[in-house]
Amino acid sequence: MVVCPLKQWREVSQQRRVREYYRVRTRVEVISVTASLLITPLFTSSALNMLLLLLLLLASTGDGQAQRVAGKKKNDACACEVNSTMWSFPAVKYEAVLQQVETCGVTLNNLQEQVQLSHERLPQIEAVIKNVTARLEPHQYLHNQGLYSALSLRLLGQELSQLETDVSDIHSQLNNAQTQKLSKEVGKLRTNVNRMQVADIINMKSVKDKLRYLKNSVESCKSIPKDFRGQHRYCLKGLITNISDPVVTKATPYGKSYISGSWGKQAKMESEGQKNSYWIQTLLSSHIWGNTLRVYQTYEDFIASVKHNDFTFASSYTHANAIEGPSAVLYGEALYYHCYRSADVCRYDLNSNTVKRVTLPGIGVGFNNKFPYCYYDCRTHSDVDVEADETGLWAIYATVGNHGNLVVSRLAWDNEAETLNVSQTWETRLFKKAVSNAFMVCGVLYATRYVDEYREEVFYAFDTATGTHDSSLALPLEKVVKGVASLSYNPTNKQIYMYNDGYLLAYQAHFSTV
Repeated sequence: MVVCPLKQWREVSQQRRVREYYRVRTRVEVISVTASLLITPLFTSSALNMLLLLLLLLASTGDGQAQRVAGKKKNDACACEVNSTMWSFPAVKYEAVLQQVETCGVTLNNLQEQVQLSHERLPQIEAVIKNVTARLEPHQYLHNQGLYSALSLRLLGQELSQLETDVSDIHSQLNNAQTQKLSKEVGKLRTNVNRMQVADIINMKSVKDKLRYLKNSVESCKSIPKDFRGQHRYCLKGLITNISDPVVTKATPYGKSYISGSWGKQAKMESEGQKNSYWIQTLLSSHIWGNTLRVYQTYEDFIASVKHNDFTFASSYTHANAIEGPSAVLYGEALYYHCYRSADVCRYDLNSNTVKRVTLPGIGVGFNNKFPYCYYDCRTHSDVDVEADETGLWAIYATVGNHGNLVVSRLAWDNEAETLNVSQTWETRLFKKAVSNAFMVCGVLYATRYVDEYREEVFYAFDTATGTHDSSLALPLEKVVKGVASLSYNPTNKQIYMYNDGYLLAYQAHFSTV
């Protein structure tokens, strides 16, 4: 056993350094190839096998250190015996590496699916962000100027001052527990408004909601007793509990092609004239405007469409006294309706042939198709709806100041002064375009929504006596066709009248007896 000469070992050492260089370079290339494979969608099973073999070859080299073996000198050369088992196939390592590669393959597939999903959703997310950014742009000034502008606070203060005056007047007249409670709540609201002047710590929307609630409570206290529905001699206690199937079904006397208008029975409880008369007001111009009223003296004449009287209350469809939208009601000796392109309610006297009007209260009263009834399909120019019930006349509409939500104002005709006035106003939280129609019964506002082509549903009630609402109703109304132009309640026979796209339908309303 001899040791190889130094020269030969130097040559062997040099060869080892060369092999080590190429081995390291190979590892770097393998890493580069692996990274390229991981980021490309063409990473297939063949690529996995290639990666497996490369990893296996690298793993089989051990620690990469050259081993020194004993040799024999023979013919001026160093002969060494090398153990060939060091190059035997590493089956155990192969299995371990294979398991690692398979695990990496599954993980990579999951990552690729997540990346693909993210790639598909990214445009949607970008669109949402762009939309939200555009919507927030008008409000960017709040970032620098604060949550409340000086103008909005001043207007809020003016409304609150008027409310304080109203509450003080009512409290001095009644001086009961309800007015005392209102006075305390108004005092708390004033404290919150004062705090808003120095710090952005009070929510403006909650303050306005509270202000609306208190204003409604004050309106209810002005002239309506606590048990409003129970004390009125014509009203039954409780809400409507059921509505019958149509008891009258008839096409309009003008023909089914005239799809918008209103109709019914004389609505005044103690009317001397027109006591049993029926009427119809059809919008003959573009289903939006009209200027005539047709009256039948008896129910039989109405059903047979004979013996009618026609009244013309405006010289043309575009006259200031013309009617706009399906909104009319015959009450006593006068027809009440929404005036042409205005925020006014008109009163046409059938005897004197004169028209009086009143402007509805509120900031930005909707007209000219700004806040029509909608829900499913919008009924064009149905902005202002005039109704009658046991307590009198009402106007249902929406305002910009109340964010497009329903507003109810009580109308009163002064015989001595011959003026039409608004006596009280309530603001609700029900968006007008989210309902298909509405009507009044004993001071309670009822709203409907579209169900299908042959059915509507009464789903909401707002009681002006208490300022409370109920959105749990589900009272069906059967229809002949899809569209509903108008709904009105008649207190003399407790029937509900629908103008159903050229058909005239009537229903019997039933109330709770407890």
